[in-house]
Amino acid sequence: MAKKNLDEILSMLNFLLEDTSLPRNIKRVIQEAKNTLLAEQDFQTKVSSTIQMLVEVSEDVNMPSHIRTYIWDILMRLESL
Repeated sequence: MAKKNLDEILSMLNFLLEDTSLPRNIKRVIQEAKNTLLAEQDFQTKVSSTIQMLVEVSEDVNMPSHIRTYIWDILMRLESL
């Protein structure tokens, strides 16, 4: 079940990375979050690190509101893991 949810989250992050309205600095953090989830680490450690990164980037004033909402959805899914 966690593997399926993780695949969905990675797909959502990929969707954000393809969004042309996203500022580069935010895209960089999202790419780093994706790389963290794909890393060979303890599962809880990489999920916690990813949550922390996405919470910080969601507070960016340059974040388009529709992207912020999408990131909150990703955060809810991560927290359920």
